Amino acid sequence: MSDEMQTPQEEPRGSRKVRRGIVLSNKMDKTVVVKIERRVQHPLYGKVVLRSEKFKAHDLLGCDEGDTVEIMETRPLSRDKRFRVTQIIEKVK
Repeated sequence: MSDEMQTPQEEPRGSRKVRRGIVLSNKMDKTVVVKIERRVQHPLYGKVVLRSEKFKAHDLLGCDEGDTVEIMETRPLSRDKRFRVTQIIEKVK
């Protein structure tokens, strides 16, 4: 037997959802509302349609309304918050 300590193998985490969207509101304390838009093709008619969804995200970076941000899924932080802001991609002018 060797005297070396074996380092425990780190198990990879499950993949977390990462989304990009626009900040709609930053009126809450440490929380922003982010709108995610996605383009989907209509199942029958084939036209590309915009679908949008709003998420509440934990914000420690200080986002302003209109900023483009990246949010990542995380453990539940409150009743509605399931995401956190990971980076600000583009600041509003």
